Parts: sequence; structure tokens; C-alpha cells
Amino acid sequence: MSDMNIVGRCIGEASPSNVIFISKKIPMLGDYVKIDFDDRSVLAIITNLLRGNVAITEDIFDPKVVDRIKSIEGEDFYIRGNAKIIGDLETLEIPKTPPPPGTPIRRADDETLQRVFSQGEYGLRIGTLISHPEVTVELNVNKIVSRHLAILAITGAGKSNAVANIIDEILKIGGCIVAFDMHSEYIDAKFLNGSVNPIMLRINPIYLSFHELEILLNIPSNAYVQSRYFHMAYNDTMDRVRNGTLTNEFFDEVQRLLNFYLENDDFSSDRKSITAVINKVNDLLNRYGSILDSDQIDIAKNIRLGEVNVIDLGTADEDVADVIVSHTLRKVLYERKRYRRQRAGIGFPVFLILEEAHILAPTGRPTLSKYWITRIAREGRKFGVGLCLVSQRPKALDSNALSQANNMIILKLVEPGDQRHVQSASETLSEDLLEHLSSFNIGEAVILGMMTKVPALVKIDKFQGELSVGDINIVKKWKEAKEEKEKSVQDQKGDIQDIMGGEEW
Repeated sequence: MSDMNIVGRCIGEASPSNVIFISKKIPMLGDYVKIDFDDRSVLAIITNLLRGNVAITEDIFDPKVVDRIKSIEGEDFYIRGNAKIIGDLETLEIPKTPPPPGTPIRRADDETLQRVFSQGEYGLRIGTLISHPEVTVELNVNKIVSRHLAILAITGAGKSNAVANIIDEILKIGGCIVAFDMHSEYIDAKFLNGSVNPIMLRINPIYLSFHELEILLNIPSNAYVQSRYFHMAYNDTMDRVRNGTLTNEFFDEVQRLLNFYLENDDFSSDRKSITAVINKVNDLLNRYGSILDSDQIDIAKNIRLGEVNVIDLGTADEDVADVIVSHTLRKVLYERKRYRRQRAGIGFPVFLILEEAHILAPTGRPTLSKYWITRIAREGRKFGVGLCLVSQRPKALDSNALSQANNMIILKLVEPGDQRHVQSASETLSEDLLEHLSSFNIGEAVILGMMTKVPALVKIDKFQGELSVGDINIVKKWKEAKEEKEKSVQDQKGDIQDIMGGEEW
């Protein structure tokens, strides 16, 4: 190989996983390099760089001395860096012996890197290497779905773009995605490789569990008497649903039973609690009546293969979102289990994308969604149910839920608490990769986990379809509003003149 490709040479003491090198060239942070020794070639990534001059040291205190040295020596400098060894190029296993001092370090060629970052028939394109823009990076779709994924970044760093690219790539191979759309970003999206199947924010109460209804009713966990009477009414109503004798709508029957308990002398000591439950049912119907539909079919039956199934939660409050999400997660897992055992249910794997995951699975507070997220994270692999947790506030996301994601796409993260929270949940986010997170540009990310053969610093492709996202042009909107207001005033003047027969007023 030509000496033109030599980045530097190993110096000092090396280990099987890390080498120090010295150079007269200026490589890039994140460059991939090859080190040939002991009849093998190993791949490494540059993780640290320092530039110095042997004559201009930090013990010089007079800038004139620096000027004189530069006038004599010119722009002389050296580069000292660290390279983390990723593994043997054939097996990607860490070598058992370190490279000897003086070993050349060469920049890895694009052809070699393309072999490393290709996934064959299981590959989904996500972008290109930052340091080698000609090299395409692919993710293993089997590992994404079976081992789960987290996409983390500050607001505006490119999370939605990354999600949209993954959705489009999965649609290309005919997969099934269910996206919980917290900001109505995907409901009107246009994808190149498939269509959106909007799932209405409607749910039949007969498909909700007792605990899901209890949350919507806002019955406190310590309100045991209220819970008992609602449970009685719920069980009796569900018995009538199952035996086909229910003639009223679900909540009409619940209210009929609660009023029966209220008027029954046997329950006279608990009338205050029964009345409270009746009031909570009325309040629920006032607040959420628009999403409760006794004619709605089971939500799992609305999920289609080869489309992105979008549940628009943009108008839902946190309690409703929690119930809808947890209910859908529960039903998807149940229907996949049922298909495996009985060949009835959802007959294909499902990839679930949860935007604002820190709201659905928050740190230090129980939610129904958190329970089902961790349940699917543990069991989903066996039944073909995968999770993608998306968040701009990682430290507010439950660490147990986050740690279940064996794959991560981490874009720009500035806040040290967020960085440390992510590192504590990941076995593969090292200190050297952590240092990159605050300096990323929009769309740049570190990708790690089982979905990629080696960690990668990637420029994620710009999504070529359309999303309903992006910052509002404030000045433009104010200008449009002002013009509309002025037009309205002129129209009103014209109307008044017409009424007055054309006279000025």
C-alpha cells in the first residue's frame, strides 16, 4: 500500500484495544484506520487528536519568543492521537496482542469500509460515514426489531428525519410499523416506499382493561372503595358483553349499575364513594367522549402490513395518550402471541415507534405504558414485536426501559446529565464516543449496538419524502397575520360603505 495512506506510526505502549500514534499529517477525528501486524489487519477508529510543536511548549510566557520560533521553523507541528482498535478485519474480534511501536497506521480505504458497513439482504440504509462520505452505512433490520432501538437527541438535531428514513426503509421491504404520533408529524407524511394508514383516535371501551379505565376515570390508587364499586360495575357489564345480553352502550350500563348500587340500602354506608364514581364517569364522558366509540373494532384489526400505521395523539392529553399507547402495546403483544400459538391474530412482525418516550415511560413515576414497554422489551423478541423509543430528554426516560434498547442512534446531546444517563444505560457508549455528542451538527449521529457490526459516526440521509415538521417561520406568520387583519379591515369598510350607499364614514 502506498505511503500516501500512512496516517502515522504507533509510539509508546499499546494495548490490544488502544494505540497511541504520532503523525505529521492531520487526520480527522472519527477516521477509520488499518493497522497491519502479526500477519493480520485490524480496524481502528481515531478517538483523540492533539496538535503540537516541539519548540513551542506551554512553558513559554512571551509571545515574541513564539514569533521568533515560528519565523525560523515556519508552521512545523506534530499530531499525537489515540486510535481505538475495533477488531480484526476478517472477524471483527479484538486481537490478543497489541501492535509493536513503529507500526504504520494507514487510512482505511472505502472498499474495505463498505464491506464492514454493509448488511446484505438485511440492510437498511441510514446514511454515510462522516469521515468517509462515499461509504454507505446500513443497519441490520432483524437486529433493530428483535433487539429494540432508541433514537435520542436535543430538539432540532434530526430525530424525526432519522425516524422517517427508518420508516421508509422498512416500508421498502414490506414491513409493518405502528407509530404513536405525539406531535402529528407523520399523519400527513408522504413516504417514497409506502403509504400512511391513519388509525383514528377512537377506542371501544369494551376492549380497555379495568386498569386502563381506572386511569381515565382518575380513581386514585388509594381510593379502595371507589375502585371496588367501579370494579363491580365493570365486571357485570363485561359479563353482559361476553354473553351477548348487553343492550345499552358500555358506559350506559356502567352508570345504570352504579345508580342501582347508590339506591340499594345494602350499600348505604358507601353512598359517598359510589356518588364519587358516578361523577367521575360523567366527567370522563364529558372529557373523552369523543374518543370512546362503542362501534369501534379492536385496534389490532386496523394494523396493516406494508404501511406505516399512525395513531395521531397530537390532541390527546398525557392520560389519554398513556391509555391508548398501553392498550395498543398490550393488544399487539397479545395478538402476536395468539398467532404463534393458534395461527390467529396479527400474522406478521410489528415495529412500534414511540415518540416522546420520556412522557410514556418517565423516570420515577409508574405508567401503564412503562409497564408494557418493559414487558415488550423482555418478551417481544420471541414474538416479533420491536420497540423504537424516541426522546429529546433522555434523563427523563426510565433507565430500565432505555437499557432494554440494545441499539442506539444518538444525535446531538449537550446536557451532561442526558449524556451520562444514556451512557449508564448503554454497554457500548464509551467515553471517547460520548465526547462527540455535544459537537455534532444537525443530522450527525453515533450509531451503536447489534444492528451495526462496529460503532459508526454517521451523517444521516436527508429524508426525501415529506413530513409535517420543522420550526415555524415566525416573521412570515406574523406578516401573514398582519396582512389578513388589514384585508379584513378593508373588507369591513367596503361592507359598511355598501350599506351606507357608498358614502364615506
